[in-house]
Amino acid sequence: MEDFLNLYLLTFNCARNPILVDLFAKHLFHALPSSVSDGRAEEAFGAPELIVFCLQEIAPIASAFLGGSSLAPYFDAFVQAVDRAVSKRWDINYVNLVRENSGMTGLMVFVRSDVVGRISWIDTAHVGVGFQDMGNKGAVGARLGYLAKENSGQDTVDLTFVAAHLAPMEYSVKRRNEDWREIVKRLVFSRQGLSTEVAGGESDESVSLMRGSRTPLGMFAPTAYLFFAGDLNYRTSDTLPNKDDYTRFPRPTTDVTSLLHYSQLLKDDQLVREKRRQRCLHGLTEAPIKFAPTYKYSVASRRAAGRGSGDESTEWKWARYRWPSWTDRILYLDTPSWMPELGHVKAHVYDALPLFPTSDHRAVALSVSVPSRAIRVPEGIDDTTDVRLSPPFPLDPDWKYKQEAARNKEIIVGCLAYLGLTWQGGGIVLAAVISGLGVWFVLRTLLEG
Repeated sequence: MEDFLNLYLLTFNCARNPILVDLFAKHLFHALPSSVSDGRAEEAFGAPELIVFCLQEIAPIASAFLGGSSLAPYFDAFVQAVDRAVSKRWDINYVNLVRENSGMTGLMVFVRSDVVGRISWIDTAHVGVGFQDMGNKGAVGARLGYLAKENSGQDTVDLTFVAAHLAPMEYSVKRRNEDWREIVKRLVFSRQGLSTEVAGGESDESVSLMRGSRTPLGMFAPTAYLFFAGDLNYRTSDTLPNKDDYTRFPRPTTDVTSLLHYSQLLKDDQLVREKRRQRCLHGLTEAPIKFAPTYKYSVASRRAAGRGSGDESTEWKWARYRWPSWTDRILYLDTPSWMPELGHVKAHVYDALPLFPTSDHRAVALSVSVPSRAIRVPEGIDDTTDVRLSPPFPLDPDWKYKQEAARNKEIIVGCLAYLGLTWQGGGIVLAAVISGLGVWFVLRTLLEG
C-alpha cells in the first residue's frame, strides 16, 4: 500500500504453556484482510512489514522470572510458527528483531527481511505492576524508528508497541485502572545504545542500528504511534456470576436481538465504560468488536479445540465461574490532530483466532496500516488534548529504582520457584539433601570414632 506501513499485531495469553507450533501457524494470519472496505484484496495489503506479538503468561513463573535460556524455548516456538505460517503465503522471510519480557509478559517484533535495514533504532522498556511491583502482571514495550524511505536519514516513522497484563477478576476494575496509571508513569524508554545482533539466529542479515541517547520518554511520545495490546482483563460484570447466570452466557446465534447474542454482554464491557469516564486507555482507539468473548473457555472447549472441533460451529462452553468477557484487546493511538494531511490509521480486520487447546483465552489479531510519513511537532504548539503532548499521568521520578528493586525480587522468586516447582529444581534440592545427610553421617562416624 503506497504511503502506508502495514502491520499485523496479535495478543495472546499463553496460560503458561508452550504453543503447538503447527496449529498456531495454521491460524496465525486469521485476521489478514481478504477484502477491505475500499475494495482491495489481501494481495494489496501483502506481507506486512512488521508482525508484533504481545504475549501474557508466556511461561511458568520460574522460567519467566529467570529469563534467558529458561525462557528461550517459549520464544523460539513463536519464531518457528511465524516461519511456517509465512512460508505458506509468501516467498519472503522475517527477522525477529525484538524479544523482550517483563516477568511473564512478552513482546516480539518481526520485521520483513527486505525492509529490516530501515529499522534505524530501537528502545525498550519494562515495568511490573504485580505483587511488590514484580512482573506477574505488568508491561513491556519497544519503540522503533522505521525509515520512511531508504537513505532518508533521520526521517523515521516512530512506532511504539506495548504488551500488557492487568489485574484479574470481575470486581478489580479499580485495580486495573491503577495498573494502567502505573504503566503510564513507569514504562520509560531510554536510548542506551543498540546491538546489531538479530534475535533468532539471523546473523546473515545486515541490520544498521544507530547509537545515541535521549531524554527518557514514557509510553506516550510526541512523534510516535502507539499500539497497546494484551490481556487487559476488563470484564462484562463487576461481580462474579451466580450459579444461575450460566443460562445467560452467549451462545452461537446470528440474531443480534437475542438475549444470547454476545453483543448483549458487550453493552456492559468495563473497558468501554471506564475509558468513556477517562479512567483508563486515555486517547486510544479500538476497532469495532465483532467477535465472541475471548475468555474464559472451559476445559471441555479446549479439549474440543484439541480434537479440531473447538471452533464457532460448535456450542460455546464457558467456565461457569467467570463472566465471558473481552479480556484480550488491541488499541492504538491515531494520527495527531495537527497533521491531518497524513491520514488516519486504518484498521482492516480485528478478530479473534480460533480457540487453542493450550489456553482458556482466544488470541486476538489486528491488521492495520499506518501512514508512512514521520510525525513532526510544530514549534510552539500547545495542545493539551493530545496525549502525545499531555500524557494523563507524569513520569515517576523513581521508576528506575523501582524497576531494579522489582527485578531483584523476581530473581529470588524465580530461583525459589525453580527449586520448588520444577522437576529439575526438585532434583537439585533432593541431591543437596542427600549430600547434606551424607556429610552429616560421615562427620558423626568420625566424631564417634
